[in-house]
Amino acid sequence: MRVLPESLYSSKQARYIDQRAGDSGLDGDALMRRAGQCAFSVLQQRWPRAQRVVVVCGSGNNGGDGYVVAELAAQAGYSVTVVQLGEARSETAKGALAAAQRAGITPSAYQGELPVGAEVIVDGLLGIGLDRAPTGLMAAAIDEINALPCPVLALDIPSGLSADSGAAPGVIVQAAVTVTFIALKLGLFTGRGPDCCGEVVLDTLAVPPEIYQDEKPIARRIGSALVAGFLPRRQPSAHKGMVGHLLVVGGNTGMTGAARLAGEAALRCGTGLVSVACPPSSVTAIGASRPELMVRGVADAAALRPLLAGKSALVAGPGLGQDDWARAMLATILDAQTDVILDADALNLLAAAPQLLTGAVLTPHPGEAGRLLDCNSAAVQSNRPHAASEIAGRYGCTCVLKGAGSIVQTDDGMTFVCDRGNPGMASGGMGDVLAGVIGSLAAQGLPGRTAAIAGVWLHSAAADLAALAGGQAGLIAGDLMPYLRCLVDCPEQANESSHRGA
Repeated sequence: MRVLPESLYSSKQARYIDQRAGDSGLDGDALMRRAGQCAFSVLQQRWPRAQRVVVVCGSGNNGGDGYVVAELAAQAGYSVTVVQLGEARSETAKGALAAAQRAGITPSAYQGELPVGAEVIVDGLLGIGLDRAPTGLMAAAIDEINALPCPVLALDIPSGLSADSGAAPGVIVQAAVTVTFIALKLGLFTGRGPDCCGEVVLDTLAVPPEIYQDEKPIARRIGSALVAGFLPRRQPSAHKGMVGHLLVVGGNTGMTGAARLAGEAALRCGTGLVSVACPPSSVTAIGASRPELMVRGVADAAALRPLLAGKSALVAGPGLGQDDWARAMLATILDAQTDVILDADALNLLAAAPQLLTGAVLTPHPGEAGRLLDCNSAAVQSNRPHAASEIAGRYGCTCVLKGAGSIVQTDDGMTFVCDRGNPGMASGGMGDVLAGVIGSLAAQGLPGRTAAIAGVWLHSAAADLAALAGGQAGLIAGDLMPYLRCLVDCPEQANESSHRGA
């Protein structure tokens, strides 16, 4: 598998890089030719037995890329059908269309029905310029592409997907492979991107590296090398008092498992000592199931305060609840001068009484993020990068916006995206484990923002390894524990798992 770079760009930046490449002597015709050649090469590699190809072309340069693919396929002896939605607009796309026609291809206008019998469909409809939901014949064509029983190769980005946010305001092509050109786009890796892109392949079209120098990436993919550079390493003389003491506050009635999962995750990621503060009625349930945890029953804020002393980080939220006890616990924690990670009900309580939390890490799912921003989860999902940035700015914190393509927006303005993880993680307790992982790294001395970046990746990569070993269906939070332990020692082990980008 070709390793993808870490830098992610916006559609505007990709167009600017394209323009600069043209200014440096790489004309648009040459770039379109290279894009089509790359896409056709991927088609041959992924589906070597396919002979019948349908190329669906829009009116922009994405359609022009499709015409090049069609031309090359026809010259290679494939049975090729080209369906148009709109006439080619740019001179570059018109040139590609003319070349396809010289190769014997006669495009037909889409009238509401695609040819049957295709073995591969090439999506060259919309590209990265999408700013609204597809309608009319365009929407009908996308629906029909998705209904046909053959794989789809998307050019640059699946039609209907926002290259900048990963949102899909309407229908969206479901691709098996997406060949993206010049630069990786942020929207490929978050929101609906992981649902519809399939395998992501990048071709820079031989654009020289110096062309990229003036464009700072808007985000960065989290990879094993980055995480390996962050993780703390123990000295040979280390003892438990040297590698952090984390306090987890939660485990309210009926939710004891949440605190227990967070605590064990912290232990598995290397924290020397982990204490749990919970209601007195929860002590036995938590302590008996994981004896390495030091469990203390605290009835009120006065009982919690002495436990804050000497702790190198705090996690509040797993099984916290929203009753009077929970509110008293959170108020006391927020007064502490210690790195704090807030999850679950701690976020819901915070949303009801917002305050600046300099240095904290917040780990909301889209619903919790909506409450923090006074909006609904649909609004959050419509632009996940923006929502994460808004939370980080409003609360003065690092925000981990969970979900497919989790986003880490740091308190110093950096954006990171995790393209690890799988649908098996949609089960109870996964967020509690993540809070424990981040808390563990913070307790061992990592700054909150760094702990969040590394923790999100470790959590998702562990889930991928667990799914590789036993499948996605039935994956539970506790299954991640042995893999977390392995990855903390050697993040490179994650490269054995199946994921969308190395």
